[in-house]
Amino acid sequence: MSPVQSGRPRPQRWLQGAGEPIFDVLPETILANTRHPNSENALLWNSLYPRLWPTRPLSDFMAIRPLWGTREVGFSDEGLRPYFWGYGVDGERLPGLEPALDAVEGSGPRTEVDLFLAGDRQLVVIEAKHTSGLGRCSRYGAGRCPEVHAPDEEGLAACRYWEVNEARFDHDLDILRPTSDAPQAACNRHYQLARTLRLGTRLAADTGRSLHLWLFAPQRAWRRSLQRDWIDFADRVKPVEVWRRMRVIAWEDILQLPPG
Repeated sequence: MSPVQSGRPRPQRWLQGAGEPIFDVLPETILANTRHPNSENALLWNSLYPRLWPTRPLSDFMAIRPLWGTREVGFSDEGLRPYFWGYGVDGERLPGLEPALDAVEGSGPRTEVDLFLAGDRQLVVIEAKHTSGLGRCSRYGAGRCPEVHAPDEEGLAACRYWEVNEARFDHDLDILRPTSDAPQAACNRHYQLARTLRLGTRLAADTGRSLHLWLFAPQRAWRRSLQRDWIDFADRVKPVEVWRRMRVIAWEDILQLPPG
């Protein structure tokens, strides 16, 4: 699609590429994040735009020793094109993403993946963290989980990730549907990663690509707050081929990549 020229002012925290067409189509929620002092969106763009655009070989990433994951997985190398929050630098939406979102998310809030790297045969789905942890379920946190807190309450919308076949978390994960007798719901703990994996699985299948699921994180945050949740999540991933392509990469190592 051709980007719509919105005329919106460019964010102030972009160090490079502020004139790219992507800024005419990005949702306001993405742009608003850059106003925060520790903006993960600004970090993502400023760090990766000069290193990834227009493409970056997959081998450059696989040469990095990961914080978690295998270094070699037996893939054919190719150039990967970045899509920040689902949009190319030229403003084009990642082909196939909207149908996949429709299937997995329906009309509800959409999963906003930080970064996709797409090639002819490979699809890398990346969650990028800076100071925040891995996202949990807001309904569960508010005591409004229809499975656990009020299973018989009228008018409380059912959880899509257990009711709708295409969205069910247990397609990809060894995870049980929560009940009021299970005070610690694994789907709450792994909510963000589970949604990302479900979307990536559908998109990779629709486009005939092999799925990779990566996490970018500072070394210190990985050891302090992310490692335990990631390992528990990884231990639950059912498809062995997906598990083998999961990696955690330190921001410190990403920043050592020379500009593209």
